[in-house]
Amino acid sequence: MSSRNTLRRALTGAALGVVLAVGVPLAASAHVTVDPGTADPGSYTQVQFRVPNESETAETVRLEVTLPSDTPFTSVRYEPVPGWTATITTSTLPEPVEVGGNTITEAPTSIVWQADPGVGIGQGQFVNFPVSLGPVPDVGSVLLPAVQTYDDGKVAEWTATPDEVAADDTLDPAPVLYITDAPPADEHGAHSAGAAGSSGSSGSSDEMTMTTDAAAPADSSSGLALGLSIAALVLGAGGAVLGALAFARRPKARS
Repeated sequence: MSSRNTLRRALTGAALGVVLAVGVPLAASAHVTVDPGTADPGSYTQVQFRVPNESETAETVRLEVTLPSDTPFTSVRYEPVPGWTATITTSTLPEPVEVGGNTITEAPTSIVWQADPGVGIGQGQFVNFPVSLGPVPDVGSVLLPAVQTYDDGKVAEWTATPDEVAADDTLDPAPVLYITDAPPADEHGAHSAGAAGSSGSSGSSDEMTMTTDAAAPADSSSGLALGLSIAALVLGAGGAVLGALAFARRPKARS
């Protein structure tokens, strides 16, 4: 009996180890991202900031995204998200910038989404905040630092550059929009640049309704594939445990 119990505990521990080995990296990888993560130079691209809630006790109630001031977007528009109020801040740039043959001295420098009373992103949830940005500058990439605030006062600062994260993987990475640079192979929301760009009208503070269906199929399919892979792995481990237990319980043949 003791040998069977030992076998049972060992196999159960192995199965749990498989589940934890899969689940822990997934939980640790959840962070604020921009999707799609690529865009064409000169385009007016439609993207969405994907914000997961990582707290087990609090809800996300505010998101602030900082826009570049050295390579500014002169047109920034947002799609209304039910239960959230968006505010675009336009500021004077540190230095004048040439955009499309025009000298720009001020541009949108941040977007803030604030949850209405009683609204928030709860445990196990995420919300997409769609925006239109343009024209996309002809640069390698654009860093879009994000600050996520919870209703208990805690703040998650997703502001580290890729180089900083490479040197210290404990830092929280900022969303990055890759333009002429190729995104890392494991970058969240890394789709083809051609799918990211779309034409649009200029403006800096008007509300707009836009279609994000082009980005949804790739994201949904990758999420489904990942979920199926995890389920298969867990079920396989469970089958191994049950099979081993059945073998252990089989009566020994008498000599």
